[in-house]
Formats: sequence, structure tokens, C-alpha cells
Amino acid sequence: MSDKGAGNHSDVTGFILVGFRVRPDMMAIIVTDSQLNTPMYFFLGNLSFIDLSYSTVIAPQAMVNFLSEKKTVSFVGCAAQLFFFTFFIVTEGFILAAMAYDRFIAICNPLLYSVHMSRRLCSQLVAGSYLCGWLSSILQVSITFSVSFCASRVIDHFYCDSYQIEKISCSNLSVNKMVSLSLAAFIILPTIVVIVVSYMYIVTTVLKIPSREGRKKAFSTCSSHLGVVSLLYGTVSFVYLTPPSNPELRKVASVFYILVTPMLNPLIYSLRNKDVKQALGKILWNKKALY
Repeated sequence: MSDKGAGNHSDVTGFILVGFRVRPDMMAIIVTDSQLNTPMYFFLGNLSFIDLSYSTVIAPQAMVNFLSEKKTVSFVGCAAQLFFFTFFIVTEGFILAAMAYDRFIAICNPLLYSVHMSRRLCSQLVAGSYLCGWLSSILQVSITFSVSFCASRVIDHFYCDSYQIEKISCSNLSVNKMVSLSLAAFIILPTIVVIVVSYMYIVTTVLKIPSREGRKKAFSTCSSHLGVVSLLYGTVSFVYLTPPSNPELRKVASVFYILVTPMLNPLIYSLRNKDVKQALGKILWNKKALY
């Protein structure tokens, strides 16, 4: 890598963020209610945990910077934030792909659902999702912080975004771009393909159901998942398709998939799901009885 006269990254002790919560109730409901011990809710419990985690990685530091005149974050803190954010956001993509596969089996092969979606397979899918997230975060953080930095330490964002960090680098970023493209090709693209193909089969199967009520009932079982997928991938796509010349718009869009989307996901699932609403009502009734 070429250096333009700047000090090595080891000399950097911190960065300056220019700047600009999620309730764990869903996760608690799924864990405590025996009626929700199914593959779909097993995935949903992990999704709730991930939503809570990756927004928590960003939100506290963002709030501190918003309310404080001192908008700094340490070098280690910045690397840790990028690591955990990448870990959870990539894991979420794989969890959503696993949920799409679950809906595909439930609608297209309902008689074999319990055979295909065994507890062992569900555990393997979730473990694999976390493993892919961990590998992606290791690669992303290693390549991002292997560069040399210029005199400026100002990251034009409210969190440690890899793109903005690389903008203040003085090194040749060809390897960084190659790694980013590889991650997109081997990590992000497969999850999108699984989701799209699963829903192609789901739509084809549902349209073959003769009764209108049957089609409506079948679609309702995957409408919440489809809403969450659309919300996440829609906002992420908007962020990365926004021109770099408009950083403020990118920040506003980032708020939606980092902070707003994790708060909406539990609402989307709970308000459109009879089982979750019944479980929530049971918990609230028990709390009321205690008082």
C-alpha cells in the first residue's frame, strides 16, 4: 500500500464523529411462552436479539455525541463499534434468509414441515448465521483499519462507518474495495437469492390454492417476514445508492435501518401475529394480577 506522507494507523488514538432504543419484550415473550416454541419463533427470537444488539452498538455513542460538544471516539472503540455492527447486520441477513426458507417449507411442503425444520437444522442455520457474521466482521474490520490515515481524524457520520473511515485514509484502497465486493458477492448476495427464490415458490404455490380465504391465510403467515425484509433491504439499498456528495441524506437514511427498523420489527411481528398478541396479553394479564 502506498502512503502519502501520513502517519501509520498505530499513531491514531481516536476519531471525531461529526454526528448528526429497542425493547426486548418480543424476545422475552418468545422465551417464556411455550406456545411459541416453533422454528419460526425460534428464528424470531434470534432476530429480536440481533435488532436489540446492533442498535445498542450504535445508539449510546450517537446520543452522547449528539448531546455533547466533544464528539470523539477512541480508535479501539471505533473498531469495536464497526466489528459488532457488521457482525449483527450480516447475521440478521442470514437469519432473514433462514426465515424465508422456513416459510417456503411451511407453505410449499406443509406435510413435511416438522421433518425438514427439525430443531437440529434450525440450530445449525442460526449457528451458521452467527458464524458468517463473525467472519464478515473480522474481514471488514481488519481491512478497514489496516490503512494509514491522513492528518484529518473527522469521520463525517454519527457512527464508525467503514466507507467514511476509508475516506480519511492516505493508502491505496484497491484491496479494501476488492474485499468489500467479495463480501457482497459471497455473503450478502446469497441471502438475497434465498429470500427471492423462496418467495417465488411461495407465490406460485399460494396462487394455486383455489379458495380466496385459503390464499389470504397462506399469505398472512409470511406477510410480517416480507415486511421486515422489505424494510431492512429497502433502507440499506437507499443508503448505499445515495450519492456520496449528499452525506447528510445518507446519515438520515442510516438512522432508519440502524435505529428505526429494529424498533419497528417487533411491532410488525406482534401486531400482525395472533399467537404473539395472545402471549403478550397473557403476560400483561399476569402482571396486572400481581398488582
